[in-house]
Amino acid sequence: MQQQGPTALIRVQVLVQNTVMTLRPTPIDTFARAEPRDRLGRPVRDLRISLLDRCNYRCPYCMPETTFHADYKFLQRDARLDYGEIVRLATIAAKLGVTKLRLTGGEPLLDKNVPELVASLRRVPGIDDLALTTNGTLLANYAEALAAAGLDRVTVSLDSLDEQLFRQMSGNRGDLKSVLQGIEAAEAAGLQPIKINTVVQRGVNDHNVLDVLDHFRGTGHTVRLIEFMDVGNRNGWRLDQVVASRELRDKITARWPLEPVNPDYVGEVASRYRYSDGAGEVGFISSVTEPFCGDCSRARLSADGVLYTCLFATAGMSLRDPLRSGASDAELEELMRNCWLQRQDRYSELRGNETPTEYPLRKVEMYRMGG
Repeated sequence: MQQQGPTALIRVQVLVQNTVMTLRPTPIDTFARAEPRDRLGRPVRDLRISLLDRCNYRCPYCMPETTFHADYKFLQRDARLDYGEIVRLATIAAKLGVTKLRLTGGEPLLDKNVPELVASLRRVPGIDDLALTTNGTLLANYAEALAAAGLDRVTVSLDSLDEQLFRQMSGNRGDLKSVLQGIEAAEAAGLQPIKINTVVQRGVNDHNVLDVLDHFRGTGHTVRLIEFMDVGNRNGWRLDQVVASRELRDKITARWPLEPVNPDYVGEVASRYRYSDGAGEVGFISSVTEPFCGDCSRARLSADGVLYTCLFATAGMSLRDPLRSGASDAELEELMRNCWLQRQDRYSELRGNETPTEYPLRKVEMYRMGG
């Protein structure tokens, strides 16, 4: 790192696919201290932190067994951010306007000490929402400790309630009973509201959607139906595999009438609907057919300390390297500020109805940056 008095220039590593490039960003004394807004006027409010790139599932649309086999080399511990580094970067992010933190993976509960990290993040000034996304298999073991440490709520990924199909969709790794026990344990621990994320694929699990909704109606848990997205490069995504949210809404309404609900905040990911009979809510995440890029205020921090500004990113900025090279908090804050100021991501809007062949981007895999 080179310094030139009060206008220090920090050498930043930007990862483009598998290539590392070095950029020299704008001098740190040229920015106003106000919360940064990107080139489309969007603030940063939500930081999603991937704790590790490992998972105990091998879902075909994320980590297929053919690639992520027993000999696959995941990140070693020293390549991943440690808890002190995560808390430091989260604290700096809060100074830039982040109020929500979400812990993701891979599968974050493979890290047995997560409650310790939660307790530290709970003390970060300015953070008013601390959540965790999990596949739920290990949740029953940790729900009580996570709640005691200060976690607010959990989101559980659950694509089917058919045991055979569930196991198939998890790469023959998942145990449905354990997931349902985890949801019950989270409820008992007060980690609510619990959200159930269901990725819907035509010809795979779309026929099970009503079963999932029926199971959770009246429980207070919200099922969020997610359009199958072209995240990463390995899921063989095709547009004809997408079940549009409007199609799902029509199907659900034919059985249980729905009423729209106003969003809780600007940039809320899911469009919210409630059952007319008072049995709760259902959400729709429609990144393919109804893009919501215009309100996106989310950034993502990978397990190895790369900051990404879009789920469909092709590049990110390493914060781990300057952090471990002795950068001050002020310098790290400026790197994060500058990264956000330059942001102009709106992949889902630009993609439209193109296929990956027509819109060729080599995107970062989802297991690297978290969902």
